[in-house]
Amino acid sequence: MRKEEKLYMKRALKMRHHKDAQTAEFNRRDLGHDIARSRSAVVIHPRTRRMPTSILLEPAIIRKLKEKAERRGIGYQTMLKMVVYEHIDDYR
Repeated sequence: MRKEEKLYMKRALKMRHHKDAQTAEFNRRDLGHDIARSRSAVVIHPRTRRMPTSILLEPAIIRKLKEKAERRGIGYQTMLKMVVYEHIDDYR
């Protein structure tokens, strides 16, 4: 192995260790306290009020919602909201 290659490998190992240490430190710290202390975060409230609801659905319906939602790249609960929104006026 040439001298330049050895030097390159040594630097690469040092950089990998540095990145690993930096990643470990980032994962160790909870930045929520830092953000709250700095008062730099802005809480945005939706203009319309939403109300939580709870319904019981058959597993087959949940399965279908998940399949259709996955094809669209969204969550199944979002898919359910879309279905309700699009068809709410179909019933009197």
